[in-house]
Amino acid sequence: MDNKDIRWIQRFQNFQKAFLKLKEAMELDNPNELERNGLVQRFEFTLDLSWKVMKDFLEEKGFNFKPSPKDTFRQAQESGYIENAQELIDGLDIRNELSHDYSGEKFKQSEQELRTQVYPALIKLHSFFLNNA
Repeated sequence: MDNKDIRWIQRFQNFQKAFLKLKEAMELDNPNELERNGLVQRFEFTLDLSWKVMKDFLEEKGFNFKPSPKDTFRQAQESGYIENAQELIDGLDIRNELSHDYSGEKFKQSEQELRTQVYPALIKLHSFFLNNA
């Protein structure tokens, strides 16, 4: 089977594109409201793809489990593939809060955790997939 036909590698290509867009947004100094909205959107896309590519990766390795986002990250850590499941799970919680944030206040409250814990966990996850592709 050609590497291009492996589902997790196909999904990883989309994750990588989203991750690089998120990286670009994270590098903005003092983003304005429109840029913050874009950062939130890029964060949501990247996080959604992160657990889906991990689910596909684990399934390729023969794991059979309930494929919810949190369970996927837990399974990946229990199996020794990642070490930062909790930071990614916290990111899922932030994503859920931000999807109902119409004033921008929740982003202000979550921004530090996003930048110092969740984003570094996404960087590590991106590196993991690069090294395993």
